[in-house]
Amino acid sequence: MTDTFYSKLAKVRHYIHEHPEISEQEYEATKYIKNYLSELEIKPLDYPLETGVIAEIGSGLPIIALRADIDALPIVERTNLDYASSNGAMHACGHDFHQTSLLGAAEILKEREAELNGTVRLIFQPAEENFQGGYKVIEAGGLENVSAIIGYHNNPHLKPGQIGLRSGAIMAGVEQFKVIVNGVSAHAARPDLGVDTVLVITTIINNLQNIVSRTVSPFESAVLSVTHIDVGTTWNVLPANGYFEGTIRSFDPEVRLSVIERFEKVVKAVSQQFDARVEINWGNAPNVTFNDRDLTPIIFENSKKFAEVIETLPSTGGEDFAAYQEKIPGVFAFVGSNGEENAPDWHHDDFIVRDESLPVAVNYFVESAFALLNHFKKE
Repeated sequence: MTDTFYSKLAKVRHYIHEHPEISEQEYEATKYIKNYLSELEIKPLDYPLETGVIAEIGSGLPIIALRADIDALPIVERTNLDYASSNGAMHACGHDFHQTSLLGAAEILKEREAELNGTVRLIFQPAEENFQGGYKVIEAGGLENVSAIIGYHNNPHLKPGQIGLRSGAIMAGVEQFKVIVNGVSAHAARPDLGVDTVLVITTIINNLQNIVSRTVSPFESAVLSVTHIDVGTTWNVLPANGYFEGTIRSFDPEVRLSVIERFEKVVKAVSQQFDARVEINWGNAPNVTFNDRDLTPIIFENSKKFAEVIETLPSTGGEDFAAYQEKIPGVFAFVGSNGEENAPDWHHDDFIVRDESLPVAVNYFVESAFALLNHFKKE
């Protein structure tokens, strides 16, 4: 496509960036996508989704899905860009870039519709940041008759023009935990008359830090981080209750289960030691983003036509694209979006995506769709 096309797409991204909406609140984004597709004579399908859009180009089988997430984060933007958000939310993870690239791909695929050996399903997914959107799309029937799905995340540590790919795990499985501890309140001068919730929580946290360092093989990897503690309200009272929360990240299902099992053992053992009562709550978070071992090499080689393709290391970030991969084969990539030294990472309030990254992102969608349609048509 021409420079004029990508200049237009850059303006589209700037508009989307300036009007972010957080997870499950993407109402204006949904209207914008539907209007954009309608102008391309692409009709959205009637799926029961409150936000987000699913549409199709082409006809017949096979069906290949292309997915982009559209939600933003509750972060106040500090980029000083001309098109910076001022509504208290921010596309601090680049979902404006993802959404724009799929809109651009839709335009190209519509122009080349006669060349399609099947159907391309466009999934503009809501609510990735709270890990619910992928499950909502699946529940609504968005994967019906789909042979495979393609997705990506921008990567500010890769340069525009680069794509990072690997077979197997490319993003971590995520566990979100909250542990509620109930002790017995007492005067700080008479701790023997209570059950010290502060001591229980701090002892549990200290013991949890030994799980990864002493029970996970050095040839495997996992992360266990406690990120929030809430206990007590004043200096001279032992609080009756409190809680802490955080996350576990891993790349192997067996490691994941082992760490979870040991986590629960530590929490229960310490609580019994001090006669406290505990409750462990696990959030609804995604499994490992695991690239199909048969399809990834196809996408890897095919992407060399328009990008510098590198075999990337996996990221400890999580992605609800994994929800789709639990149902059907999928390939997820990293698309270079900045590449400057010390470029701000995802979820920073000064996170910036460079517009010159758009051509590779658009072509990744378009060319992957053609490659997989042809692949499945031959089977």
